Amino acid sequence: MPIVIIVGMVMAMAQTVAAKRTLLVVGDSLSAEYGLPRGTGWVALLEKKLSAEKMSVTVINASISGDTTIGGRTRLPALLQKHRPHLVIIELGTNDALRGLPLAMTQDNLTAMTQAAKKTGAKVILLGMQVPPNFGHDYNQRFTNMFVDVSQSCQVRLVPFFLHGIADVPDSLRWFQSDRIHPTQAAQPKMLDNVWPDLQREWR
Repeated sequence: MPIVIIVGMVMAMAQTVAAKRTLLVVGDSLSAEYGLPRGTGWVALLEKKLSAEKMSVTVINASISGDTTIGGRTRLPALLQKHRPHLVIIELGTNDALRGLPLAMTQDNLTAMTQAAKKTGAKVILLGMQVPPNFGHDYNQRFTNMFVDVSQSCQVRLVPFFLHGIADVPDSLRWFQSDRIHPTQAAQPKMLDNVWPDLQREWR
């Protein structure tokens, strides 16, 4: 085989490798396929969609059921060092509220995670959440605003409500498993649809 062709093939392969980007998802049970068949959660659907769109992206799902922002903040440095992601999606905070952890601490952890990711050169998308009505209007509002504050202070994109169209509709129970906490398999495409527009903007 002529040397020119070999060199061209090597250069093409190198360009392909260089073009490969990594997306890291750090979340809790909402992203860890809790109660779902493997490969049917929104992160798995995202990986399939990226492939269908001919986007060269490696998806790393580092989500753990039950995780809090404390756990995410603790785990993130090693994940950033190992995977060197171009984009980090942070989906944490709900378990903090369910455990009664101070909002100020949750906000500090989300801010620290966002700043740590940005420091490596990665872009960040925050997935905002809401708590059930029984937490009270005031707490719910402060919890929702917390994600807005972090996104604005750190200048990163925010999906206002990750479960929009699922938890905020009149027939919401049909989108949840029997525990009324975790979305069903049928809800996963809707969750992906809520993230996809901001993800596309960041990949431009």
